Amino acid sequence: MERLFAGIPAKITGLLLGFVIMVLFIIASMVFGATPISISDVYHSFTHYDESSNEQIIVQTSRAPRAFVAAAIGASLAVAGSLIQGLTRNPLADPNVLGINFGASFAVVFTVTMLSISSLPILTGVSFLGAAVAALAVYLLGSIGRDGLTPLKIILAGAALSALFSSFTQGMLVLDEQSLNEVMFWLTGSVAGRSLDMLQAVLPFMAAGWIAAFWISRHMNVLTMGDDTAQGLGQRTIIIKLAAGIIIMALAGSSVAVAGPVGFIGLIIPTIARLFAGNDYRWIIPYSALLGGILVLAADIGARFIVQPEELPVGVMTAVIGIPAFIVIARKGIVKS
Repeated sequence: MERLFAGIPAKITGLLLGFVIMVLFIIASMVFGATPISISDVYHSFTHYDESSNEQIIVQTSRAPRAFVAAAIGASLAVAGSLIQGLTRNPLADPNVLGINFGASFAVVFTVTMLSISSLPILTGVSFLGAAVAALAVYLLGSIGRDGLTPLKIILAGAALSALFSSFTQGMLVLDEQSLNEVMFWLTGSVAGRSLDMLQAVLPFMAAGWIAAFWISRHMNVLTMGDDTAQGLGQRTIIIKLAAGIIIMALAGSSVAVAGPVGFIGLIIPTIARLFAGNDYRWIIPYSALLGGILVLAADIGARFIVQPEELPVGVMTAVIGIPAFIVIARKGIVKS
């Protein structure tokens, strides 16, 4: 279908439709839960806040922050995943390739077990630092050698450091089993209990990452043709790779810092985005952002009803959704190869 409405390209219409769907899911995230809340209460909590209304208090202190955090980390992880897949030219790559999740997890577990610090705001900052150090280490290791930074070396360096961080993390948890309960909910990925202050602390990194990802999108189109072709067209590939790495670190690192390692978003969403946007990163980036936000919001809403009255971490729900999608993507990749 070339055009959905007269004079409006289908891709733009798709983005507008995606934005509307995401807004509806944000509203649904504020309405549905253990305590049902009417849309009227949600509306009045923003326009005429009543401190005596339990429903409006729940919206402002819990549901609204949770919805905005879910949308932000979904968008950030999906955009980071799309850049990683373009950088490595591998449709099965995600933020784990740079060891971001494992570096953040190691930093948090080290802080809890060795330093006896369990304050969530402090762990947020420590997580971001761990993610940044892991990504930087992968880039440094991947740059060693005559060929410089190559997709294969990035993947190998990321796999090695991920295994290293994971081993250290498991070792610390074995030595101090009491700390396991304090970090387990974070390690599985969760948006429950997150505040707007935590989101605001990393939002500048996310916003800068979104804007920079869109700015670099046309360069990613050239880079995906291969290093030789990109250099032949006059592109400074090393600068684009470094810029993409910084953007990925900012987006994935800030997401993991707030919600923990929510998996599969950066893996499956870029593939879905290509169904709507084709292979042009100028469209893949915005489509990934919207679809990523929608998926995490939907997963978080579903997580509230699976094991009532308890809630599943959103990371468990994204894994349930992501594993079948991963199998389909991997199978198609094998068939194509």
